[in-house]
Amino acid sequence: QGQLVESGGGLVQPGGSLRLSCTASGFTLAYYAIGWFRRAPGKAREGVSCISSDKSTTYYADSVKDRFTISRDNDKNTVYLQLNSLKPEDTAVYYCASLPAPYYYCSGSVHQYDNWGQGTQVTVSS
Repeated sequence: QGQLVESGGGLVQPGGSLRLSCTASGFTLAYYAIGWFRRAPGKAREGVSCISSDKSTTYYADSVKDRFTISRDNDKNTVYLQLNSLKPEDTAVYYCASLPAPYYYCSGSVHQYDNWGQGTQVTVSS
């Protein structure tokens, strides 16, 4: 299986925005559900959002609903996570992961994903 590479993290003030990208190399992202996860200091990795391969299904954790938006451009082999109205508690390493699944399916469960990127740091601080 190929690689996933996250980018777009950084330091941002509370209320600010970032756009994270997850780009695949060595395989076609269009055939996979993609999830975004995060690990805050001292906490377990948690599901943030996911999108099915046909874009019909999305999921958001309650803590990020109405602030984060997931999208994908299969032609660019890339999935995006738009982070708006960021809060200090959003500080974490953000990871994307791929899941071979039916075209309409995605999951916010860490345990279902078998191919992970290396992560990108998001720090929300004034």
